[in-house]
Amino acid sequence: MAALVPPGAPRPNESNSNQAPAPPPNYYPNSQTNPGSLADNFHNMNLNRPPSMPNSFPRPPFGQSPPFPSSAPPPTGISGAPPQFSRPGPPPASITRPNMPSLGPPPSALPPNMAPMRPSGPPVGQPSPLVSRPPPPGVGGPGQPSHRPPPSNTVISSGLSSSSAAPPLGAPPLGARPSATFPPSGSSPSMPPPNAQSGTLSNGPPAFAQNNFPGGPRFPPAVNAPQGPPPSVGPPPMGASVQTPYMHSVPGGPGFLAQSGPPGQSAPPFQLASQGVAPPSGSPFGPPTWPMQAGQGTAPPPITGQLQPPRMFGMVPPPPNQSMTTISPAIGQTGSPAATQSKIDPNQIPRPVPNSSVVLFDTRQGNQATLPPPASSEFIARDTGNCSPRFMRCTIGQIPCTADLLNTSAMQLALLVQPFALLHPSEEPIQVVDFGESGPVRCSRCKGYINPFMKFIDQGRRFICNLCGFTDETPREYHCNLGPDGRRRDADERPELCRGTVEFVASKEYMVRDPMPAVYFFLIDVSMNAIQTGATAAACSAISQVISDLPEGPRTFVGIATFDTTIHFYNLKRALQQPLMLIVPDVQDVYTPLESDVIVQLSECRQHLELLLESIPTMFQSNRTTESAFGAAIKAAFMAMKNTGGKILVFQSVLPSIGIGALSAREAEGRTNISSGDKEAHKLLQPADMAYKTMAIELAEYQVCVDVFLTTQSYIDIASISVIARTTGGQVYYYYPFSVLSDPAKLYNDLRWNITRPQGFEAVMRVRCSQGIQVQEYHGNFCKRIPTDVDLPGIDCDKTIMVTLKHDDKLQDGSECAFQCALLYTTIFGQRRIRVSTISLPCTSMLNNLFRSADLDTQFACFLKQAAAEVPSSPLLQIRERITNLCVNVLLSYRKYCATVSSSGQLILPEALKLLPLYTIALIKSTGLRTEGRIDDRSFWANHVSSLPIPLAVPLVYPRMLAIHNLDTQDGDSTPGTPIPLSSEHVSEEGIYLLENGEDCLIYVGNLVDRDILQQLFGISSVDEIPAQFVLQQYDNPTSKKLNDLMNEIRRQRCSYLRLRLCKKGDQSGMLFFSNMIEDKSSNGPSYIEFLVHVHRQIQIKMSSS
Repeated sequence: MAALVPPGAPRPNESNSNQAPAPPPNYYPNSQTNPGSLADNFHNMNLNRPPSMPNSFPRPPFGQSPPFPSSAPPPTGISGAPPQFSRPGPPPASITRPNMPSLGPPPSALPPNMAPMRPSGPPVGQPSPLVSRPPPPGVGGPGQPSHRPPPSNTVISSGLSSSSAAPPLGAPPLGARPSATFPPSGSSPSMPPPNAQSGTLSNGPPAFAQNNFPGGPRFPPAVNAPQGPPPSVGPPPMGASVQTPYMHSVPGGPGFLAQSGPPGQSAPPFQLASQGVAPPSGSPFGPPTWPMQAGQGTAPPPITGQLQPPRMFGMVPPPPNQSMTTISPAIGQTGSPAATQSKIDPNQIPRPVPNSSVVLFDTRQGNQATLPPPASSEFIARDTGNCSPRFMRCTIGQIPCTADLLNTSAMQLALLVQPFALLHPSEEPIQVVDFGESGPVRCSRCKGYINPFMKFIDQGRRFICNLCGFTDETPREYHCNLGPDGRRRDADERPELCRGTVEFVASKEYMVRDPMPAVYFFLIDVSMNAIQTGATAAACSAISQVISDLPEGPRTFVGIATFDTTIHFYNLKRALQQPLMLIVPDVQDVYTPLESDVIVQLSECRQHLELLLESIPTMFQSNRTTESAFGAAIKAAFMAMKNTGGKILVFQSVLPSIGIGALSAREAEGRTNISSGDKEAHKLLQPADMAYKTMAIELAEYQVCVDVFLTTQSYIDIASISVIARTTGGQVYYYYPFSVLSDPAKLYNDLRWNITRPQGFEAVMRVRCSQGIQVQEYHGNFCKRIPTDVDLPGIDCDKTIMVTLKHDDKLQDGSECAFQCALLYTTIFGQRRIRVSTISLPCTSMLNNLFRSADLDTQFACFLKQAAAEVPSSPLLQIRERITNLCVNVLLSYRKYCATVSSSGQLILPEALKLLPLYTIALIKSTGLRTEGRIDDRSFWANHVSSLPIPLAVPLVYPRMLAIHNLDTQDGDSTPGTPIPLSSEHVSEEGIYLLENGEDCLIYVGNLVDRDILQQLFGISSVDEIPAQFVLQQYDNPTSKKLNDLMNEIRRQRCSYLRLRLCKKGDQSGMLFFSNMIEDKSSNGPSYIEFLVHVHRQIQIKMSSS
């Protein structure tokens, strides 16, 4: 059974149930415990390392200089910047964990008429809980609002119209995630690829020879970094006798110790604890760049552009048709085309317009909800009762009172929930409230959690639930008298009564077992194809480098196995001189040998694990086995993790063809049908059988999450494989065709962010609604066993869940409708928490209000997710027609019931939805809905969209195109310039253009580009020298540096290490680039102008027939 390798020294007796002391309350529960790991978090793989740099230095102690100089200057104004998460992008220039100041106890948060039931200060050794920070400088000052009240509609004009010019379009910036400012692009040591030219700096993967993995430091040293670990702090108190909630600051953002507020403002009544940990800079947000004031643990970051308050949206709609023009009088009542395309001014049609200003957004003002800024814009949200729109957004800012009104609008009513969304560094961190053993206060009927909209009556002795209307007795220990305004006197001192998002410490009643440890099991494909393409070596290299980023401590366990037609486990016990291979040959009825030794504490096996990862490519270099037992390997790993749960990370290179879940090459038999548009072709996008679905449900039941990294060069049946990741709350990463030159960098960055991003385990989520509205369905990556809840073995900051809603009763005009999302989960430190987000929106009986408060980004994200859900079950033509009809019906409703223009030659677009036709035609032409293309590409697209966050929905189908041939004439910053419309008429053969959609990046080089620019940017002298596989390098000139900085900035904004490809006219790469010119007519659909004409014609036909 086992191929034995000589054993060695023993390891102390341990078990998976080893308990570690609870982490200090000032730690982000999803971050790492070792000081160095935060500094080393997710970054571009070995960016910009000089080519002659050695690759074998040991990692220096955190905060000490590496054995070679760093080329990255520290950010100005930072002395020991706080550590942070880092999403894909360049490594931070200087990062360290600051020593936390010694803080005294805070003033009591209790009202004067209440005696404290527990000490009001923190336990000895803990930082003071909750000191609030003031708004960032410049907030609330004079200035023109960045969002002006829009006209109620936009109308498209033809060149024949005599009407007024089209209004300026105030659309959000195309697809950008919120970001304020970023640190300078730091350099990190890296080895260049083998073909790197002398004197260049590589922006790609390192060159790793067999058995030689990068081991040197990956970040520049911190400036003035304090030596040694931070002071020890104790666990939060959770005594059974304590009755008054203990509060401290936690996940979602940095902790601040700041001034009480600007002059003229009273200090906030409750305080935020210093976290000592900055937010993930993977949020696209960088570290602060100004000195901290006395008493501050971390300063808010600077904000680029003018910080301005958001526009205020009044509830009464403005007069319609404030600014309108007409489209094509040549289209008559009957809808005859009459050559209208040439008569429409392309400069008047709506397009996204970027806005560089940062908006300060209060979630409620004057005791009413405010409309959030676009998801793709830059904003700083201040939680004043409603949760931040980063956590939960509704497709409509006002809730229709009746189902008939909603149907008339033709819009969708849905919530998009992203429970772990990253906060802006200047946003207040989420408060943690500990009610002790009694647990949080809840409604006894609907089980809704206490929130700012529950009304206290009878001098605070009872409260009315805002969700179900039931009246409950206030727990005795929670009682507080009411003030003259009817609010509790301590409402502003209790986060759960004044904040839309809080996190409760879960009591014992929320636990069916002890919280699970953090378990990571790596499965690596070692079949012949994986070895020969370099995929196995790339996977081993990536795992080897991220081991140091796993959480430290006795609660972190790891395991590893390799597989081809058999499964090879490895005994990593410290007792052995080297790892012991244990072979499982039966891939139909698998088992796990030596279960207790397959998964071992990371602290006990780190050296063995690194040695094994270095050896695997050599061990299997002569492997001639072409088949792969993917399903059997997952089943075997699951059996080893069954008692604990955890994450399985699988690296797969070929179609699983043996053992459990064996698949056949369906693509060949269906390729002809796909290209001919056969109505049955979509069946190839469905799982081949139920084997993986059945396995996935079992995995989810035992809290095992699976992430799959597909490093392939051929068909791999993503439609079948993706089921296992989707059902367990995991993710599929797709590298096709896998390139050993360029893809190891992305593989490493993806793996590192997967491990280090804020996340939770063994989670359960439920959304509750006010009376009159109910949840219709959930959509996303989860397992659903009962109608009301979704089970999430894994949940992270990149996962979004769509919740569709429906009416079950009539709502009262002028009242408010509340929605509450509760997520029970376990942190990577083993703490059980309940994250509760609540939003309360006004109800309206006016159709105009629905259109004025419509959220375009959220509406379109729903369109996108619904289309993706239909891809495996409906013919493409049918999906495209349905998407078009959704767009037409929304605009028809507005034209018919809200606009006052009588001329049939006018296409009237509501201001809030004026880009809906553009995004609709972009969706119709997207990868997932195109007739041609590979089956796996379409399957991956549908799977990727299912959990996609709102800010990335638009760029996925309507990419951003930038001109980069004129970088030398632009300002010195790396901020992306103004996007160019996606039309070939804007692409010159004398230019170079970058096009990115958040996942991939294409760089088109025109045939007539100046040779000097080619030499400066790519090191080539003509277009003919463009390589098929491309790694961006930094040459010794300002233009090349600007291009590298721009790429790093885009990777930060998109939170993804984009794959790069050079394109030129006349070959397949050029065709790929121009297929993204959404506004042009192509085989995938009409031009943008033609689509507007089509939409207008459909509206006219429906208007005349009604």
